[in-house]
Amino acid sequence: MDKVQEKGAEYFWPQPMMSNVAITLKRIREDLKTETEGAFVSFFLEPAKMKRSSTSLRVRLPALVLLLEVIIVTLYTFFVTYDDDANAKLQNNLTKPMENSLYRDYPFFTDIQVMIFIGFGCLLAFFRLYGFGGMVFNFLTATFAIQWAILVQGFLQFYKEGKIHLGVINLINAEFACAVVLISFGAVLGKTSPVQLLVMALLEVPVFAITEWAVLTYLKINDAGGSILIHLFACYFGLGVTFALYRPCLNQGHAKEVTSYQSDILSLMGTLFLWVFWPSFNSALTLKGDDQHRAVLHTFIGLSASTLTAFALSAMLNKNGKLTMADVQNVTLAGGVTVGASVDMMISPAAAYMLGMIGCTACMLGYKYLSPFMSQHLRIQDQCGIHNLHGLTGLISSAAGIVAILLASEATYGPSLYEIFCYRAPQEGDPRLEELQRLIPGLQPGLGRSAREQALYQVTAVFGTIAVAAVGGVLTGLVLRLPYLASPDDESCFDDELFFDVPPDYDCMAGQAGSSCVNTETKLGDSKD
Repeated sequence: MDKVQEKGAEYFWPQPMMSNVAITLKRIREDLKTETEGAFVSFFLEPAKMKRSSTSLRVRLPALVLLLEVIIVTLYTFFVTYDDDANAKLQNNLTKPMENSLYRDYPFFTDIQVMIFIGFGCLLAFFRLYGFGGMVFNFLTATFAIQWAILVQGFLQFYKEGKIHLGVINLINAEFACAVVLISFGAVLGKTSPVQLLVMALLEVPVFAITEWAVLTYLKINDAGGSILIHLFACYFGLGVTFALYRPCLNQGHAKEVTSYQSDILSLMGTLFLWVFWPSFNSALTLKGDDQHRAVLHTFIGLSASTLTAFALSAMLNKNGKLTMADVQNVTLAGGVTVGASVDMMISPAAAYMLGMIGCTACMLGYKYLSPFMSQHLRIQDQCGIHNLHGLTGLISSAAGIVAILLASEATYGPSLYEIFCYRAPQEGDPRLEELQRLIPGLQPGLGRSAREQALYQVTAVFGTIAVAAVGGVLTGLVLRLPYLASPDDESCFDDELFFDVPPDYDCMAGQAGSSCVNTETKLGDSKD
């Protein structure tokens, strides 16, 4: 009403004649309609701009965290119990303690823990003025995402007799869901508040968990290393979020979007942690025995190949013939993703090496040429280049997995073909199944799929996962643009001072960043993951 009265005063005061009343009211309605439509367009098509005074976390963050903790502890109270290997009542845990699954699964759990909290955390701390944000927001988001994923995945995969049965295997699965959130986080690094990141994790984990459950339950695909369900989903979800949070002014670079000598070294430490423990990530949920053995071998070979190739390409594509730290920090990891979909298959060590080289090349070219194009023409500001390290390589890995499935035969695998590709095993009642069960005790009936049928299901999973992730990401991004989520304004992006008490030497670093020109080789949009 105040707005209407204000506008009414503008029109009525200089024109007291009653004949102008109808015309004036019509103009007011048209103006208000224009403003309403403009607000709608601004919300859905333009970035939400928040004033600096609206970014205080004093109420927002504690209120959101308290709400989430109340929900989680309530659900844990009523729905979570121990699985058999953690239950003191079971006699087997007393008489045969070394057969407990803890001793089989815990080493993988700890390795993935290092990747999640140290590897990702350090890798995201490459900005000169956003080291706190990269590491601390990674810590905060990861901790919540794991707790939330235990519940969401638990209801879908580990729910029986009215309870979620909790064991170390649940934690490993939850950490994979957490990795999905952290990869997506890379697309909006430096442009979001911790409140927005928690909301993103709150929404992304259920979308991922339902997609994962649906694909594995109904399509029944092979994806041991998570190239489809983890890397592709995380990538296109993150791209959907950053599309919705588009900031036009960042296309020309940002004065604080630069690295430093120290921040690049810290980020490289994150790369090394990820590189060392990636074989555990790819092999944690494979079948024990030769399958897991191959997964470790293929991952190491793929990473080694991509590392050597990355150094060569970095020097070749640099106009001064020098190595670029961003290439070393990111492109060296491409091989771990590229072998993921076929990591437990009999693809041969040579094929794993070639996949590492191909993935590295695609990743490098994506950083150099595709990321700038996406930012300028597609409204996708991929801050960490996740489309290069996780999207392009995930697509290559998916294609390689499909080829490996089409080529798989008993001549190569022997009877274990029907363990690795369990849905190709004969159906219940087939005489061939009884014959195979004599060779492999415990072999379960399959669906009798042919290699071609299994490959078609893989293709369906790829496109279905991308579609669900992209739509879910855009919708989540629209939610993140709502008021009161402490979104930083454009000037405050990539700046720790907005959300942290910073040490005295921060002012010196900020002065250097503010007065320096933006180096295109240190901008994350060109060369970071």
